[in-house]
Amino acid sequence: MDLRNLLGTELPIIQAPMAGAQNHLLAAAVCEAGGLGSIPAGMLDSQTLEAELSAIEALTERPYNVNFFCHQTPTSDPSRIEAWHELLASWFAEFGIDPAHIPSGPTRQPFDSAMADVLERHHPAVVSFHFGLPSAELLQRARATGAKIASSATTLEEGLWLQQHGVDLVIAQGLEAGGHRGIFLNEDLTTQLGTFALLPQLVEALDVPVIAAGGIADAKGVAAAQALGAAGAQLGTAYLLCPESRTNALHRAALKSPRARHTALTTLFTGRPARGILNRLMRELGPLPEGIPDFPLAGNAISALRQKTESLELDHCTPLWAGQNASGCREIPAAQLTRELASGWTR
Repeated sequence: MDLRNLLGTELPIIQAPMAGAQNHLLAAAVCEAGGLGSIPAGMLDSQTLEAELSAIEALTERPYNVNFFCHQTPTSDPSRIEAWHELLASWFAEFGIDPAHIPSGPTRQPFDSAMADVLERHHPAVVSFHFGLPSAELLQRARATGAKIASSATTLEEGLWLQQHGVDLVIAQGLEAGGHRGIFLNEDLTTQLGTFALLPQLVEALDVPVIAAGGIADAKGVAAAQALGAAGAQLGTAYLLCPESRTNALHRAALKSPRARHTALTTLFTGRPARGILNRLMRELGPLPEGIPDFPLAGNAISALRQKTESLELDHCTPLWAGQNASGCREIPAAQLTRELASGWTR
């Protein structure tokens, strides 16, 4: 079974949810082209989520996906925050940031009861999760809306765990993928596989459809995913230059430059590993330094630096999320891109 049979979409293409780089406009354009557009909710509260879902439903009647993080919000550890600020001290001094004025609360919210209330009013076709799954109670509430449930697996063990817990779709997130890793059973990055190593293992082991994600940039990549048994392909980086995206000017410039060929996994921006284009912060501190506050608490200090450096038109502290293959990232309408990508699917 491929994505079209399961969800009723015309095309087996999912636009990956990209918090901060898109809203309902990109998702609706993909839906109208026949793919599955996605609303990222990881940086929204329930009121903003309500507005986003109302907005996409005003633009399309076609199936769409809503994506949530389902991490555990950590308790702030003052000693780790202090050590983090010491690591950033020279940056604070250079850009005139007073660490005493940096807020301490989480910058990203996990799926909760208030968000489940919103889903019950809107009934999206798909509800997808990153970092595993929420509690059994919250998962049941999402399922009771009639939505298909999806989540990302970065290893075979994660895929088997997700199937055991009743998902309808598993997204095989290869190491090439941009943005946050969906890793959740452990924190060992040596377990992470490339898309075309992970995908066939999941296809063989699981009874549910598997979606390929990571490093796919064009119709040939979509065809390769199909050849390895994928039920569809999910792409994010390819959409970042579309006019409907909200990718900022600094991020767009980096994507269009040779710099986009050099990405790395880094915990610097949020506390969890995520892939982005190398910038000054990553080069000088190293992409994976020790002692960073737990996700998402690391993001507060970086947000202060980001706001200052971006005001100076510098991307030193901007998370330039991108996968390892930005070659398909073009300034064309999202609908055109979606149809071109789907041309690689042969049945």
